[in-house]
Amino acid sequence: MIDEGPGDEKRGSGQVFPRLFGTNGIRGIVNERLTPEFVFRVGLAVGTFARSHGLGSVFVATDTRTSAEMLKRAVASGVLSSGVDVVDCGVCVTPALQYLVKSSGSALGVMITASHNPPEFNGIKCVSSDGTEMSREEEMEIEKLFHTGDFFFARWDGVGSIGVYPDGVERYVSGVLERVDVDLIRGFSPRVAVDCASGASSLSTPLLLDRLSLGYVSLNASPSGRFPAHPSEPTPENLADIMVLVKEGGFDFGVAHDGDGDRAIFVDDRGRYLFGDKTLGLLAMDAVERAGGGVVVVPVNTSSLVEEVVREKGGSVVYTRVGSPIVARKMMETGAVFGGEENGGLIFPEHQYCRDGLMTLARMLEIVSEKKKPLSEMVDALPEYYLAKKKVRCNERAKEKLLEEYLALVRGGALSFGMDVKDIVTLDGIKVVFDRGWMLVRPSGTEPIIRVQAEGKTPGEAEELANLGVRVVGEILEDMGSAAEKRDRG
Repeated sequence: MIDEGPGDEKRGSGQVFPRLFGTNGIRGIVNERLTPEFVFRVGLAVGTFARSHGLGSVFVATDTRTSAEMLKRAVASGVLSSGVDVVDCGVCVTPALQYLVKSSGSALGVMITASHNPPEFNGIKCVSSDGTEMSREEEMEIEKLFHTGDFFFARWDGVGSIGVYPDGVERYVSGVLERVDVDLIRGFSPRVAVDCASGASSLSTPLLLDRLSLGYVSLNASPSGRFPAHPSEPTPENLADIMVLVKEGGFDFGVAHDGDGDRAIFVDDRGRYLFGDKTLGLLAMDAVERAGGGVVVVPVNTSSLVEEVVREKGGSVVYTRVGSPIVARKMMETGAVFGGEENGGLIFPEHQYCRDGLMTLARMLEIVSEKKKPLSEMVDALPEYYLAKKKVRCNERAKEKLLEEYLALVRGGALSFGMDVKDIVTLDGIKVVFDRGWMLVRPSGTEPIIRVQAEGKTPGEAEELANLGVRVVGEILEDMGSAAEKRDRG
């Protein structure tokens, strides 16, 4: 039985297929949703898609999860049977695979990873020939092939061959180093603590620091798909050890990666965990300074501090729907100098149009070396905003109706937020902007929940706005439930 994933989606032909891809690829528990049979079928669809687009090979890589080899071989078998070659890139971070795909110029990529999810999960992330995460339109083509079974099977003498990319990680690290001032960093020689979370960055981040001849201490840099030290999500709770290490060990800063290394979260020299909006603001400001202006692209749920500092440096901000592929494509469209998300996933267009945790670390090393200021001092100079995040359970069928009801209440002035409403943004969910903050109500693309996110100038304001959003969403859902019950009785 096929797991329907995030939900069904209508196609232009009127057909409806269960959706496979969520906002970050196909995810599921190994041998429940992600069985070898399921993954083989995805490989068949990817191979058929590649062949139809004139691409003769698919690069495949994995993170460190225990199921990685099993699923890699399953997807590779599907690709090979369609007559398309497979290049095995081994264990590497997701942006390394994207870099290798982009450099090849004529391949697709498949990354076997579930990023920050628990160890029983794994996933499949597809990469376009330009190294970006696949567009929704490309994913829909693969989904159609998966569900219709309209695969191309090569003759016995035309099946694909499999090869190995022996030095992919080294080539990727060299590509990152080409984008920063190596002599400047070596001259300042910052001391760094690193937490690789036992993930794929264990192979690339220490290598980068070695190539820079820097002094560093690494935690959890032995690859293990069981994540023995802590879960792979770089939250404050999971990074307690590196926070203590940085503070007591006299390091310039600490950095932590998620399981597949496309994100970087920092700990400043005082041992403070830096939420991603701080890093996003700091590096956006740096990018605009370097370029003498320019566009920065961020999703609609980004902290106001980013726009404030970008404008101060003569730049402008363009907002998109949530999702790094959407941000990346808008960057390409606008010629942006920088972009990213507040979860630590930052995009450097001069390097590649995808989230890149190693490039983020390299640029932070360069900034600290150039400014010769403690990271804590630079962060404390940023504007102060506070975020609060909540969620409300909501079944998929109710999401669209709920947003319609919520928008009608907001536009009708029936909701009293205690602040003047400056703007209502419907780019992705419904964002109400006030003088001192904003509140965003947005359906999750991967879970049966409504996300409520709020920002204020104080922690209390942010929490109050978020709680108000939860209450209003709950009341609408309750009213919808009562109305449905009455209809059923009638």
